[in-house]
Amino acid sequence: MEQYDSMIVGGGIAGLQAAIQLGRYEHRVLVIDAGYGRSTLCKSYHNLLGWPDGVSGEELRRLGRLQAEKLGVTFAKDEVVQAVNKGKPGDGFELWGKSGKGYEAPTLLLATGLLDRIPELPNLKNCLGLTVYVCPDCDGYEIKNKQTIVMGSGDSGAGMALTLSTRTDKLTYVNHEQKAVKSELLAKLKDKRITYVAEDIREVMAETNGLFRGVVLANGERIGAERGFIAFGGNEVKSDLARQLGAERMENRHIVTDPRSKMTSVPFVWAAGDVGVHAEQVTIAMGEGAQAAIWMNKALLMLKEEANIHGVVVRS
Repeated sequence: MEQYDSMIVGGGIAGLQAAIQLGRYEHRVLVIDAGYGRSTLCKSYHNLLGWPDGVSGEELRRLGRLQAEKLGVTFAKDEVVQAVNKGKPGDGFELWGKSGKGYEAPTLLLATGLLDRIPELPNLKNCLGLTVYVCPDCDGYEIKNKQTIVMGSGDSGAGMALTLSTRTDKLTYVNHEQKAVKSELLAKLKDKRITYVAEDIREVMAETNGLFRGVVLANGERIGAERGFIAFGGNEVKSDLARQLGAERMENRHIVTDPRSKMTSVPFVWAAGDVGVHAEQVTIAMGEGAQAAIWMNKALLMLKEEANIHGVVVRS
């Protein structure tokens, strides 16, 4: 089993920013990435400093990986399924992937993120980040005064439609799966003059360049629009490794961390990005990745100093 100074699980935005920071400290760093996540799906982030015309998640990942590799960071394509705490704080951690490979280091960052629940609707994923959005804070601006369809389910979709009502008065909420919506939310939708449709969606209408044109319902009806938002609820928070290690999580499965260091309740295990108590913003994921890496470096220096005091030979 090859040993590293730090392991990062997740090669998205938070994980890459942490890898770059740790690489600049000249630590031996491994990023283990399954190659699929929120950032691989988003065709364009619009609210990032330096990218006024937007940048895709794939492009950010490509650039981030190149930058990290130039600093000596190693990457492994694998999905970690088991995490083991080897003993007392400082003894390190073992990770085991679906590949059967094992990885070991004294410090660990979980940057595993979350996955939105997105039904397999034809043409939908081609529009994500371009003309169909997930986050009202990131992309509410993009629908200003535009005909917009919220594709959602139950209360989650109703809540999204109400949130977006400050951006446009041309809103339709299509309750795919026709899950129950609380009566008070239905009353608010009516009050805001948001059209409510309880019908499954058969497919998304879109052009080849990811331009959203509306939806086709299961009954054959077509509803045209210029922009879309999704809010189906039931997102998967990828925090099972934290559970295996005994780290504190909230009821919604997000990992609790120290606000200053991003360390979890388990010493020498950190968490950053959407898997934490989150804001679901790329910029915050970057900041948390760097923040965690700074404290991981402090921990590694402390461990090296302790080892030297006790006469243990430590790799320089």
